[in-house]
Amino acid sequence: MIGKIVKGRSFKGCISYVLGDKDAKILASEGVLETDTKSIINSFYMQSLMNPNLSKCVGHIPLAFSPEDSPRMTDLFMERLAKEYMKEMKIENTQYIIVRHNNTAHPHCHIVFNRVDNDGKTISDKNDRYRNEKVCKQLKDKYNLTYGQGKENVNVQKLKGAEKTKYEIYYAVKDTLPKVRDWKQFEEALKRQGISIVRKYKGDTNEVQGISFKKGGHSFKGSEIDRKFSYSKLGAQLNENAQEQQLQMTIPKETGNGLLENLVSGAADVVSGIGGLFDISPSAYNPNEAENLPVQKKKKKKRKGFGFRNN
Repeated sequence: MIGKIVKGRSFKGCISYVLGDKDAKILASEGVLETDTKSIINSFYMQSLMNPNLSKCVGHIPLAFSPEDSPRMTDLFMERLAKEYMKEMKIENTQYIIVRHNNTAHPHCHIVFNRVDNDGKTISDKNDRYRNEKVCKQLKDKYNLTYGQGKENVNVQKLKGAEKTKYEIYYAVKDTLPKVRDWKQFEEALKRQGISIVRKYKGDTNEVQGISFKKGGHSFKGSEIDRKFSYSKLGAQLNENAQEQQLQMTIPKETGNGLLENLVSGAADVVSGIGGLFDISPSAYNPNEAENLPVQKKKKKKRKGFGFRNN
């Protein structure tokens, strides 16, 4: 179970996306008129007018579950998990809809709620990302849900639509990044794989604020694909690649075993040059000959005494 915190300004854009999928199913709702999509949007919008100073009044949280938990993910169970999640996240006394999607290999739903509650107060987002991780872990432990195994274990062939494209971009960037040393090489390598890079600039300046990857009709922010794929982190990795290549070009060709052999040979020459002191040939000593060597007896020296002579 993974939750992703999203905040926005447009109920129209968010709800149109959530309900736009052909298999979308509303599992639960509160405080909205479900006549049609337009009625739901208007319901959220009218309540947001109670707090006009809140610019980002749209709360959107996709909850995704492991494919291994699919057999357990009935509509009723998913609704229960979503409502418990909202309660623990203090998303209460406000409008919401819980919508299930079936367009990916992993079961997931979307919670859309009004950050302007029924009394016109703002639902706090303080430490919401930290709280999100904590609550997801609590629910996984409580219901014995599967912990994610990471992107490397996702079967891309089973994915569909935008989710499949997202993983295709992930693997393309991951495999290409170690092989290039600047943005030009990086873009050209991805272009050959049908992926283009779109930069986001700050105002009317040339300062790059972010980066997106586009393939087919789908586009994703770099950090949305993976945390390591933000503009700043990609740039840092490219600089590191360039420095590493420059370092390799300055290392002498004579390396490895050849260099070690020369060092050993040089040390041997130094030792041999000390008057032949350590030049011992293998045949200089035969342990069998030691038995035939004559034993030399030490001569005892007579000790001079101080006795008296007998006359």
